[in-house]
Amino acid sequence: MKSNNLRKQLAIPYAIFLIFFVVLPLLVVIYYGFTNGDGEPSFDNFIRFFKNGKTIGTLVYSIAIAVLTTFFCLLLAYPVALIIAKGAYDKHTKFLMIFVLPMWINFTLRVTALKEILTFIEGNLAYHQFFNTILCMVYDFLPFMIMPIYNSLTKLDNGLIEAASDLGANKIQVFFKVILPLSIPGIVSGITMVFLPSMTNYVVLDMIYNSTYIMGSLIGSYFSAYDWHNGSVISIILLMIILGVTVISNKFTESDSKTQMAR
Repeated sequence: MKSNNLRKQLAIPYAIFLIFFVVLPLLVVIYYGFTNGDGEPSFDNFIRFFKNGKTIGTLVYSIAIAVLTTFFCLLLAYPVALIIAKGAYDKHTKFLMIFVLPMWINFTLRVTALKEILTFIEGNLAYHQFFNTILCMVYDFLPFMIMPIYNSLTKLDNGLIEAASDLGANKIQVFFKVILPLSIPGIVSGITMVFLPSMTNYVVLDMIYNSTYIMGSLIGSYFSAYDWHNGSVISIILLMIILGVTVISNKFTESDSKTQMAR
């Protein structure tokens, strides 16, 4: 009983933190999102958002950047994670550190360095704005895709791979029928960690182009102009997208846990 009371007491600071820095700000955003300038309940903010071609265009552009960033991160991260996790050599963690070390460097410094490289190669970044945006995003978020996939692959039982090979499966069949399906929870987790931040990471665009193309910068512009209603609406829409992705991610995680327990 004493240990249970002690755990509850230790949770009090965390609960206070959640209330003041998560719950209350969220309630404020919801309040401004669903009220008009007079404080009356209204859906006009949402109607204006979906009728405004600029905001819809920004949302579509942000989703396009997020989708392409996630796709290329997955395309590059999966082979790297597979080689590190299942490669025929020791010291896997040292190879993993090579890809994690850039995360220890300040984000501003990394983007600035990449900007200088691109400027040196191309001469003028303005001619390749969309490509350079994707490149900078992939460079920034690639470790966040590698880590969950690597963790998922390290938990994979090598006996399953050996059993599939003993039953006559070639390397391609082993990958698509054993390795890839069992690593899906890690893929989903990586997609969650890359897709959602890349939709709102306007720092890359601001540092390279001083642009306000994606949703994060649009939210900032509204709140900077003290337009809390429109800023809150965009925040709520992004929150709903986050919740949807989280629900899907949790389903894959629960499915993976049940599979592991069945073994």
